[in-house]
Amino acid sequence: MPHLIVEYTDNLEDRIAIQNLLERLNETLREKDHIFPTGGIRVRAIKLENYVIADGTEEDAFVHATLKIGPGRSTEEKEEVGKALFEVLTEDFADIHSSSYLALSLNIEEFPNEGSYKQNNLHKRFK
Repeated sequence: MPHLIVEYTDNLEDRIAIQNLLERLNETLREKDHIFPTGGIRVRAIKLENYVIADGTEEDAFVHATLKIGPGRSTEEKEEVGKALFEVLTEDFADIHSSSYLALSLNIEEFPNEGSYKQNNLHKRFK
């Protein structure tokens, strides 16, 4: 961990460079190497084709990012990461937000150790 999942509505597809956004978000997480090990970082996007936003009458759009992390980070560390990631999102979507209806959100979810199973040999590459 961390895993960052960015969900976005398909009506944004032609207006954003999703791969560039993912690379910027990944870089932001890698810059927080005092909080997260590089070998655990996963950043991905899911384009949503089926959705209804608000009253469903406009060409509304949304982007929601979920950062899933393991336990052990302080409130201050989570706040530091959340603010940094949300800054990237708001910068990348500023033009769209100013010219059309767009909802941006980010949520951090912390998972307990119980019920979490992993096998990852990437960490040794970054030691």
